[in-house]
Amino acid sequence: MNYLFYFGHPAQYLFLRETIKRLSDSNKHVITILIKTKDVLEDLIKSDGFDYTNILPVERGKTKASIILSLLKRLKIMYRIIKKIKPDLMIGTDASIAQLGFIMHINSVTITEDDYQVIKSLARLSYPFTNVILCPRVCDVGKWENKKVGYNGYMKLGYLHPNIFKPDDSVIRKYNIANKFVLIRLARLRAHHDFNNSGIDSSLLDELLSTISENGLKVYISSESKVENKYSDYLLKIAPQDMHQVLAQAQLLISDSQSMSVEAAMLGVPSIRYSNFTGKISVLEELEQKYELSFGVQSSDKHAIISRLKNLLSKTVLKTEFQERQKRMLGDKIDVSAFLVWFLENYPESLREMKINPGYQQRFMI
Repeated sequence: MNYLFYFGHPAQYLFLRETIKRLSDSNKHVITILIKTKDVLEDLIKSDGFDYTNILPVERGKTKASIILSLLKRLKIMYRIIKKIKPDLMIGTDASIAQLGFIMHINSVTITEDDYQVIKSLARLSYPFTNVILCPRVCDVGKWENKKVGYNGYMKLGYLHPNIFKPDDSVIRKYNIANKFVLIRLARLRAHHDFNNSGIDSSLLDELLSTISENGLKVYISSESKVENKYSDYLLKIAPQDMHQVLAQAQLLISDSQSMSVEAAMLGVPSIRYSNFTGKISVLEELEQKYELSFGVQSSDKHAIISRLKNLLSKTVLKTEFQERQKRMLGDKIDVSAFLVWFLENYPESLREMKINPGYQQRFMI
């Protein structure tokens, strides 16, 4: 089969990286990967050795006008590529995949992990045109439920499932990272759904650093944007492909990134997320309410995040407790990459199977 994948964010690529590898290894398929410049996305793909084309080498601005202009550019460039290579199936999160698939009569699969209410603008541009909305079973896709294929897992299990990811503490030693540390992740908050969403500011960051230091733990900061010079000694300086190995060894994650909070839960690492989206995202709500693997705090409540931090730091067996919770969660979920390979290799028969018998996916349990 001839596949076209488009990635506009590192998390999207990571989700399908193992799937693409397995499809490539079979030597039965033709695979085209298109990307745009976004954070460490290109670095990750280069590190993995996949062939790809960067159709937008200059990263877009953060205004709504910039987002619309970027979509129009992608549509123009991708139309020419698609017309030339004639893929059988197109996969991605971006609206361009769904819209071009609809116009050019090519099947498209839209991947997501967000509820409709969180990504309304993107959903309205994508869902009416796509053939399939592939997402975790807990996700709400609004009135497009008939297009949903819900799998019993999370996107992050596509690359952090124990069948794929193995924690390796030699990475910590390579960078001379302390044995016990807290990781603070600062997101750039430039996605379409991040308008009016506030994150960790400098005053809160100062208070977090002080509280953690008082408890005798080292702190490392990972930031998508430049930080003030006073925080330079805290900056985590590692290769992008080593981030999950570092996260896996952390005692605790504090973040204004939804994505990394889910990643921490997959690894059994406690996390506190500081975000306006707290209580609004089904995946994180399940991880918090059912499995107690993450804790959300509204970004208007600085007192609550400090209180939660102090409470977690007071626990002597914190990491061990969360590793047990992780095992319980994993016992309920499928090997997402194994499921994806089956779904894409057997499309559209796999789509019909999932519509008739959603329980078929249970054969991909650990």
